[in-house]
Amino acid sequence: MTPRALALALAFLAISGTVALAQETEALPELDFYLKLNTNVRFRVQAANTREGGEPTQLTIGPDLDLSLKPLIRLKKVMVFDLDDVKARPLIFTAGYRDLVTPGSPSTNRMELTATSHFPLKFGSLLSDKNRADLDWTNGTFKWRYRNRLQVEKRLNIRSYHPAPYISAEAYYQDQYQKWGTTELYAGGLFPIKKRYEFDLYYEHQNNTGKKPNRQLEGIGLKLNMFFSIK
Repeated sequence: MTPRALALALAFLAISGTVALAQETEALPELDFYLKLNTNVRFRVQAANTREGGEPTQLTIGPDLDLSLKPLIRLKKVMVFDLDDVKARPLIFTAGYRDLVTPGSPSTNRMELTATSHFPLKFGSLLSDKNRADLDWTNGTFKWRYRNRLQVEKRLNIRSYHPAPYISAEAYYQDQYQKWGTTELYAGGLFPIKKRYEFDLYYEHQNNTGKKPNRQLEGIGLKLNMFFSIK
């Protein structure tokens, strides 16, 4: 990571943390640093404040590795202005580790296994289908959950600028409840900054039915994506 990139990342986390403390609505800052190792392999480090599946607010940090198939011409045409070039690939496999820290509770060790498919739609839109398994260990106790997220996005052409609004929905099957216990709805946009940086700003509505009574949560997310390559 270059000094400029590091400074931008630290400033982003500091500002996001201040917003989270100053507002009643929960803020969910996140930082994702991507490093392309070769044509088909990419490394990522993620640091985020999350509140998922009815869990309390958690700090999560850890790396993962992407393995992807060759890009499709139809997908490359749809994603020609996207900084995240793996969206031009029909299938991506990801394996990663996360350390989840909850104030006042033992930390959780998580293995994340993900398969993401991309499909070109009409009018230059993209459909992403992400299937993910979370394998959690906390104080020797194991639990798992399966997550499926569908997202539709459309890259816009505003002169030389190309933001991408999107909507998505995610459902969780949670082992401890033996049912589909959480649904999340998102509406947001991707806002590129030059060739390496992108802000992802979104609104989230979460409905948790695992425990009684049911709970609904609202959140505002701000993510900074940083894209680099060793070449």
